[in-house]
Amino acid sequence: MQISIAWCRLARVFLPFAAGYYLSYLFRTINALIAGHLSSDTGLGTADLGLLTSVYFLVFAAAQIPVGILLDRFGPRRVQSALLLLAAAGAGLFAVSTGFLSLLIARAMIGLGVAAALMAGLKAIVLWFPRERVALLNGYMIMLGSLGAVTATAPVEHLLTWMDWRQLFEILAATTAATAMLIYVVVPERVTVPSRVPISATLSSVFGDKRFWRIAPLSATCVGSAWSLQGLWASPWLVDVEGLNRTSLVRQLFIMSLVLSGGAWLFGTTVYCFRRRGVGAETILVTIALLFIVAQAALILRMPLPSILPWSVVAIIATATVVSFAVIADYYPPELAGRANGALNVLHFGWAFLAQYATGVVLEQWSTEDGHRSIVAYQVAFGLNVALQIAALAWFALPWLQSFTSRMASIPSIMPAGAFDAVEAGIFCEQTGDDAEW
Repeated sequence: MQISIAWCRLARVFLPFAAGYYLSYLFRTINALIAGHLSSDTGLGTADLGLLTSVYFLVFAAAQIPVGILLDRFGPRRVQSALLLLAAAGAGLFAVSTGFLSLLIARAMIGLGVAAALMAGLKAIVLWFPRERVALLNGYMIMLGSLGAVTATAPVEHLLTWMDWRQLFEILAATTAATAMLIYVVVPERVTVPSRVPISATLSSVFGDKRFWRIAPLSATCVGSAWSLQGLWASPWLVDVEGLNRTSLVRQLFIMSLVLSGGAWLFGTTVYCFRRRGVGAETILVTIALLFIVAQAALILRMPLPSILPWSVVAIIATATVVSFAVIADYYPPELAGRANGALNVLHFGWAFLAQYATGVVLEQWSTEDGHRSIVAYQVAFGLNVALQIAALAWFALPWLQSFTSRMASIPSIMPAGAFDAVEAGIFCEQTGDDAEW
């Protein structure tokens, strides 16, 4: 009996919300594949294309905290189904748009419409499933949703041989509307007692916390940049710099999206296993940031490596939110963790917008030759991002460095009198080759 109830909840709650998050990821990454079609059909420049794609992140970021409040007030079923209808309308408008402004408005509608996709799914899991299963189902939710990035490569490329991008968006509009109705009709309502904690107080306690502003720049610059690259700029780089043809491009994007799909599971398992060995989530986050910086440096410096290796690292960093949220869970009690995650997500998506748009602006400063940007343009654009990530990493590590410095400074005070002078004399003799006794 218990097994049948569990399967019923999976079918009626988990899978409908996973479908909504899948569509969210599909919309997020699809412009990387259709960028060439958009430019040729609508005459968009590089900066316009960057703004058009990144406005999704801007609207998504702005909606995170209001959406979290709406989810607490009205529940995930009603909020998600209503917003997905807005996304469907945006996809329909995108399909018929011919000018930049209408495309921009349509893309913004899509971003707002899917802004609750992940948070609604996570909220539904908390409401309907046992506490001990929440973390496991969260990982599966993110993993299944990120299959949308997989779909936005080879499968979409195959569809584009049968139809143009406008017809594709018409299909996406219909599918999104059907998913909205599915969630509203199939998902049961769950009545909960509203939280008595003042919203302003909880938000101020998050934004006023120094620990939050220590992790936020590092997490935002890494995760947001990875989203920016995966969602748009990987494709132009692979064509202009790596010289890939269309078939090779789609293949590499497909591999990157597969790596992305498994990233959430990998990071979740890593955090779980390392914590059992006494390694904190902060240490894991720093390691991930270093790996991301090294991978981008390998691309910028054109190191003799198969490009799929550093680009796979870029793809997997896009799911490092699993680690960032684990750090947040260490910082805050359960009643604050949700809003703290939402506040961090605002910065994730806000940085993704800035990075994606600014990259297009920087690339626009170089003229094209035979339709391709120069390698130097990409090196400068990507290098600026890496410089900011290094600065954020230094800011995050500053308390550790200060602690290490203070420990080193305390060594003379805990050594016997005259011992420090003897050590200095010994070092001097070693450097000068003096055999004098000391």
